[in-house]
Amino acid sequence: MPDASEHDELFAGRRILVNGPVIVGAGPSGLAVAAGLQQQGVPFIILERASCIASLWQNRTYDRLKLHLPRQFCELPYFPFPKEFPEYPTKNQFIDYLESYAKHFKISPRFNESVQSAKYDQKCGSWRIKTVVASDNSEIEYICSWLVAATGENAEKVVPEFEGLQDFGEVMHVCDYKSGEAYEGKRVLVVGCGNSGMEVSLDLCDYNAMPSMVVRSSVHVLPREILGLSTFQLAVSFMKWLPVWLVDKILVTATRLILGNLEKYGIKRPSTGPLELKNAEGKTPVLDIGTLDKIRSGKISIVPGIKKFFRGGVELENGEFLEIDSVILATGYRSNVPSWLKENEFFSVDGFPKTPFPNGWKGKAGLYAVGFTRRGLSGASFDAIRVSKDIGQIWKQELKQKNQGALSLANRRTCKS
Repeated sequence: MPDASEHDELFAGRRILVNGPVIVGAGPSGLAVAAGLQQQGVPFIILERASCIASLWQNRTYDRLKLHLPRQFCELPYFPFPKEFPEYPTKNQFIDYLESYAKHFKISPRFNESVQSAKYDQKCGSWRIKTVVASDNSEIEYICSWLVAATGENAEKVVPEFEGLQDFGEVMHVCDYKSGEAYEGKRVLVVGCGNSGMEVSLDLCDYNAMPSMVVRSSVHVLPREILGLSTFQLAVSFMKWLPVWLVDKILVTATRLILGNLEKYGIKRPSTGPLELKNAEGKTPVLDIGTLDKIRSGKISIVPGIKKFFRGGVELENGEFLEIDSVILATGYRSNVPSWLKENEFFSVDGFPKTPFPNGWKGKAGLYAVGFTRRGLSGASFDAIRVSKDIGQIWKQELKQKNQGALSLANRRTCKS
């Protein structure tokens, strides 16, 4: 590790030299990298701004959430789900799995430590990562040869700007929503029609609320299962033998037969197929778990885009006025990498690697990325294995060279004596 003493005057806090990589983020992506490094025998430090692992899952998800894909596509490397888990584990079951994962691989993140900046220092050939500890507001600088960005695609909530929203009243992002219990009898506008928006609308119905869901643009809604088999699993199987456009055509045709024509309810299907759209723009198709039945029955109303809010209501783009009591923003999340990583060659301005999957895991000067594939947990696991093996190989080579150098020095000293 290069000497950083010449930079001491630039930083007054505590400095730690790390004989291995620093991982930023203790969600599933960071845990998967850490487990791989443990398998390689590589020491590491993992930094987490929250007080627990997988803070998105523990603190910012609704109660009824289950994994949208079968569990075999959501396992992290080297550690399967318990056999007694259902095909679609619940939120709490997945959190238990992650806790067991961290315990099994002896992963102990440094919690409540927020990364303020990470920059590669050309002079000393190392990454310099500055953090603030929440408990006493102290500053720490980590110096290391490898940096793994594992904060993921969903680090920060997205809150769009709408005219009049600040004056409306009761507004909540879906990250703060737990259940529809507090909304019984209320008229709720759900802004967003992705998986979260669809499922929150369904949950509100179960608690006798009256939800309206904003569907501003086209969206692919697929059945979660086709002929008793996971739609995602079928797609993965088909893609081993067929081109993406043909798999898309099969999925869309099957969806029309099973779900019928959704346009009459206000849900338009994109012209681009679901898999092609996912690959090109990262837009995940919605897997229906019962929301469409509520839409057909009229218990969930579909409304167009928003023009502006006013006290007690909203004006829609079609000129209609809607009286509502509450607003839930199911408007998604974004990467926060640009806020702390001082680098503009590997990551784009939106916080994703510029090189698309499967080649967006490795940058220059020891920089790596895990959890930015737009392919969920399976994509994160795929990249985590590659990252940990790559670092492990380099680390072992450097360790071997150091040991050989030490042995050579010892031999020269022996000869002189």
